[in-house]
Amino acid sequence: MTPSAPVTSVHADGVALVRLSNPPVNALSGAVRGGVVDALQKANADPAVRAIVLTGEGRGFSAGADITEFGKPPVSPSLSEAIASVEESPKPVVAAISGNALGGGLELALGCHARVAAPDAKLGLPEVKLGLLPGAGGTQRLPRLIGAVPALKIMVEGNPIGAEAAKAAGLVQEVAADPVGAATALALSLAGSTPRRSRDAANLGAREAFEEAAVATLKRAGENPSAAAIVDAVRLAFEKPIEEGLAAERAHFVRLRDDPRSKALRHLFFAERAAAQIPGLPKGTKGREVARAAVIGGGTMGGGIAMNFANAGIPVTLIETDQDALTRGLERVAGNYATSVKRGSLTEAARDQRMSLIKGAVGLEAAAEADVVIEAVFEEMGLKKEIFGKLDGIAKPGAVLASNTSYLDVDEIASATSRPGDVLGMHFFSPANVMKLLEVVRGAKTAPDAVATAMELGRKLAKVPVVSGVCYGFIGNRMLARRTAQAERLLLEGALPQEVDAALTAYGFRMGPFQMGDLAGLDIGWRIRKAQGKRAPIADALCEAGRLGQKTGKGYYDYSGAARSGVPDPEVRALIERVSAEQGITRRAIGQEEITERLLLPMINEGARILEEGIAARPGDIDVVWLYGYNWPATTGGPMFYADTIGLPRIVERLERFAAQSGDETLQPAPLLRRLAAEGRGFSSLEAKAA
Repeated sequence: MTPSAPVTSVHADGVALVRLSNPPVNALSGAVRGGVVDALQKANADPAVRAIVLTGEGRGFSAGADITEFGKPPVSPSLSEAIASVEESPKPVVAAISGNALGGGLELALGCHARVAAPDAKLGLPEVKLGLLPGAGGTQRLPRLIGAVPALKIMVEGNPIGAEAAKAAGLVQEVAADPVGAATALALSLAGSTPRRSRDAANLGAREAFEEAAVATLKRAGENPSAAAIVDAVRLAFEKPIEEGLAAERAHFVRLRDDPRSKALRHLFFAERAAAQIPGLPKGTKGREVARAAVIGGGTMGGGIAMNFANAGIPVTLIETDQDALTRGLERVAGNYATSVKRGSLTEAARDQRMSLIKGAVGLEAAAEADVVIEAVFEEMGLKKEIFGKLDGIAKPGAVLASNTSYLDVDEIASATSRPGDVLGMHFFSPANVMKLLEVVRGAKTAPDAVATAMELGRKLAKVPVVSGVCYGFIGNRMLARRTAQAERLLLEGALPQEVDAALTAYGFRMGPFQMGDLAGLDIGWRIRKAQGKRAPIADALCEAGRLGQKTGKGYYDYSGAARSGVPDPEVRALIERVSAEQGITRRAIGQEEITERLLLPMINEGARILEEGIAARPGDIDVVWLYGYNWPATTGGPMFYADTIGLPRIVERLERFAAQSGDETLQPAPLLRRLAAEGRGFSSLEAKAA
């Protein structure tokens, strides 16, 4: 079969209809860019053509650059050159936008002299999420079209806007069910006039308003290097002709492209998309229909999970064992929504609509009609098996039965039923109505369509789902356990809580392990350790002293009085020194570099074991888990990407040293880590194999 041309052009009734045809998203490859330039030249040379309409074939206008060209030698014409040919056309060019016009796709549309959008169109410049800025004129044309402040917002947030919002902003002239027909009419109406180009600075708006927005933007940007570049580029629109602004924009783009932080952000962008691909699933596997859900357990976690369903428009039944517990659970949900209304992030009408989708019930029988049932009770295997055993006779055939367990063996839970193919883990992260990660835990007997259902459902619930195999703690908490153990060991050897936390926040985490422990409540880990017959001498001593964290006003830090964020407490130092002495440990000063390595390298080592065991399919899956579940700083790309940047041989050497110093054999480098280091490879070399 002869492949279709990447760009087609049909001349009829005075209009050249130019279509991008590069499925699935009409990426702007070199062939597409060249095809656009060629089609425009032919249209402008044809005296019968009075105007030009540019549109996309299939699913949308264009989702932007062709990612297969990343890192390869440039192919002429560049996107900037193709856009210039559109903007400089002597005959009017109108973009007819359906589906997505994102990144370079929107920049191409900005080069047109007018734009028409379908009602379902999405328009945006998401480059900030890749650590980049729009590099083909977006920072110069968009502000000149809709104003500097709204353009800055679109670029620094990176989220697409809908067609009506685009029209209100002045980004498109018309919203029409038939965008090609409307664009054709508009193009003909412009024929014979001088095409309008996005070069006029009159629409930029007040400079003072822009500078205020710029200050707020830079304050929120954190370590993402592209925000400052976007601000600088837009500022140039006030100060320089567009040609100079375009040159500065390109210089920023090249600099950002080579910035290690941007490379990390790009890795995460593509890793998140790769995580949606489920290894070992038969081709064509589709998820089951989910029209109604049930959540067992009305506590903080169960209520948050129920909110996710309501937010997605899916009716959900929140189930408790008695009316008092149910009432508390529903009141907690209502309180969460009330907070959103007070903050202005949710309207009262939307709140009422979502609350109407949440029904409360007492008794497991209320799960009988649900298509998916999620258990969210205490982390006790006996309790979970009892619930699943009862659900086996209550839930309808084909219902997916999921446990929100954070650690426990999903296969053992499934053994309590006669239908293990329907059972899996759906591990939400707290607070469940906020955190984006969802670990989908595939059991040994979980049916392929049950896995597909959980992944599809996760995306409907606005989560980022990642598949994990069955092991204690799955991907995230299994690695976290290594960090937690080392944090405790550092205290025993000589560090103080504030020193350990400072090392991790200096690396880029929002909170250190002891700050996080105080926030979550130290009794949670204490209860788990007691159930497993394990001890953490310092953490246990704090709990035994009644220091359970912020909830009791004291934990690793003192939160009494005005110290809402916690201050170091001499009593904690004395407790730590006492426990160290009881353990026979001579304390020493430990520098920040060693603290950081002791916290992070054992996690990387455990990640290598997780990969070798097949618990995670790809190194990027681990990075996505840590980004969305534990707030790993995005500009370092996640633990496995970070490992490659510092070099696996160094990690092997440091782990061997730590193991020798401490006598802790769990710190010995994992076989996979040793092998990759010896071969001069990084974890990234495993991504292609997984794909």
